[in-house]
Amino acid sequence: MTDSAGLEVLAEDAPQQPRKKKGVGFFLLLGVIGVLVVALALAGFYLSRSLAALNDISRDPALNPVDYSGRPQPPSPAAETDKAPINFVLLGTDERFADDAGRSDSLMVAHLSGDRKHLYLISFPRDLWVSIPGHDEGKINWAYSFGGAALTLQTLEQLTNTRMEHTVAIDFAGFIQLTETLGGITVNNPWDSGSAGYTFPKGEITIAGEEALAYVRERKSLPNGDLDRAYRQRTVVKAILKEILSAETLTNPVTFNDVLGKLSESLSVDESLNNSAITDLMLSLKFEGASSIRLMQAPIEGTGMIGDQAVAILDTEKMAELSQAMSSDSVEDYYQSHRTSHTEE
Repeated sequence: MTDSAGLEVLAEDAPQQPRKKKGVGFFLLLGVIGVLVVALALAGFYLSRSLAALNDISRDPALNPVDYSGRPQPPSPAAETDKAPINFVLLGTDERFADDAGRSDSLMVAHLSGDRKHLYLISFPRDLWVSIPGHDEGKINWAYSFGGAALTLQTLEQLTNTRMEHTVAIDFAGFIQLTETLGGITVNNPWDSGSAGYTFPKGEITIAGEEALAYVRERKSLPNGDLDRAYRQRTVVKAILKEILSAETLTNPVTFNDVLGKLSESLSVDESLNNSAITDLMLSLKFEGASSIRLMQAPIEGTGMIGDQAVAILDTEKMAELSQAMSSDSVEDYYQSHRTSHTEE
């Protein structure tokens, strides 16, 4: 779970969160980072396969960031590097489902450090009460229904006071296929629970396909509802990345090719995230495996009611600190200063 600064802590430390609809948008991280990390790790023969798979990624103009008056500047590089950090908005929307409500179902920012050594996966609770440009205040997921991806990015930019360069979306079916292709993923489950006919005992479990989807969508049987579900989502993302980076995947041409194929077929990205941009990023990464992925949540004080709306209440002081860290390429300092003995590695 997370403390008020947004770092992973034990489940019992988390505040109660109102129940919400099921969501799967967190798998978006795999869209950019999964392809890049795997391609980087292999180079040579595998690299040519990776680059070919990039051609299958859909470039959607509806995901393009837009300029507007007063838009924040891009983040600045730290003194020790000449590269600036990059922010990817990872957007899942419930319009992909039959019960479409036209709102973003899951929202994360993947912040890649300037030295390219760390990726910070920062989730923003869908009920987070924020200012939405042109629409007064509301839940952050309302921004999508008001103005699609463009207004969602503008809302995030206003909240964090830093520019969002890219947008990535993925079809949830790609996740099901990916976990099956990987032969399952192993996670540590903090809570006994069940969903969709599956049971998930406390402790280390291996999940794949529809079972994995049920695991990350469940919230009703979890002690803290959506906050616990979001914790599961972040740990599953990390488990998938760990599996992609494993020797079993990297040294198996068939599995590797299948993983890249599943990723590229289910992706949509903004038009500026072209093959050249992805290749440049790929060749600059300095990840050391899954330990380079930091799991965080936007800081909240807790939950409450605003009118008839159950909301997550922003911790404005810590958000200002995180915003400064994002714009100045010092998120690692923020992470280290707020981590606890229960920080999830």
